[in-house]
This record gives sequence, structure tokens and C-alpha cells, in this order.
Amino acid sequence: MNLDNMSIAEIWTLIDTTLNGNPGPIQGMNTTYSLNLSGDDGGSFGLIFKDGKAETLSGEIADADCALTMSVKDFKKLLAGKLNSTGAFMMGKLKVKGNIGLALKLESLLKQYQF
Repeated sequence: MNLDNMSIAEIWTLIDTTLNGNPGPIQGMNTTYSLNLSGDDGGSFGLIFKDGKAETLSGEIADADCALTMSVKDFKKLLAGKLNSTGAFMMGKLKVKGNIGLALKLESLLKQYQF
């Protein structure tokens, strides 16, 4: 499956299905993420980890533990494991509000899945 050819709506459905289809890596996580994606097909999205489940939302989570801002293109690279979040942060491609450690944790979590 090529993420480049998928819409963000399709990708969020894929994230939801993939994470909940293999809940092992998300056990014990109790974190909320808000993602603001810029560019074509972008928007605000939420990702909630609670009770061993992942929930994807359309729209921003106002009091998220960690808020990430990046381009749609870079988000697709992150999901594909082709973007280092530390490097992206240093180059200004990724902005983080809240706990930066949670941003790094999200990257390592996503690397355990095949998107």
C-alpha cells in the first residue's frame, strides 16, 4: 500500500484499523495526541490511546498531552518510518507543544507497525 496515493481520511482509517488490529504495543498507554497537518488534504486530527485501544478523531483535541504540527507529506513519511522526528524537529519541519518525550514515543510506537 502506498501512503503517497492515499487521502488523509483513508490514512486515519488505516491507522485505526492497524493499531487496534495489533494492540500489543499500545497496552498501558494513556495519552492523547493532537495533529495539525498542513498542505493538501490537511486538517486537525486526534489520536487517543486508552485502555489498550486507539481511537482516531477528526478535529483537534484542545487539551492533548502532545500536539504535533507538520505537513501532510512529512506525516506520511513519519508513518512510513522515513522521517526522524528529532531531525524534523531540529529543522523546523515538526513543531511540538506539550511533552516532547511523547512525540518521540509516538515515532517509536509507529515504527512497530507496517503502514
